[in-house]
Amino acid sequence: MRLAWPVDSRLGLRVVCRLADVAAIRIDKWLWAARFFKTRSLAADAVNGGKVHVNGQRCKPGKDIKIGDWVTVTKDQYTWNIEVTDLNKQRRPAKEAASLYQEDEASAEKRHRQIELQKQQTASLPPSERERKPNKKQRRQIHRFKQDMG
Repeated sequence: MRLAWPVDSRLGLRVVCRLADVAAIRIDKWLWAARFFKTRSLAADAVNGGKVHVNGQRCKPGKDIKIGDWVTVTKDQYTWNIEVTDLNKQRRPAKEAASLYQEDEASAEKRHRQIELQKQQTASLPPSERERKPNKKQRRQIHRFKQDMG
């Protein structure tokens, strides 16, 4: 069984507790801890927007999930079908966060194909049509143009 080391701020000591002691956790908090979203409010917005399903059903941010539940997360154009393997209330490093879930192999393969297809499409565009920030010379030209116009 894995252990976590939450910090007790009053004593300044690390307290060791078992992660499996948590029977259930809110879906928005788990998505944040599993690093699918950068903040809990972004996770809650995604859940409210119907981008997250638990066991095939749409849910609310306060829905408690347990080990063994299936979660479908849609973010940007990518979709993750994952099984919850562990619960953690705290946001931990990415390697530990990845151990909170097990992704379905078909889902991972589909997502990797989408990423490769997007890379190929971006590479096939001529360099002038790719999105890039203007360099220093181009910024100066833009600035001069705006000054001449106004």
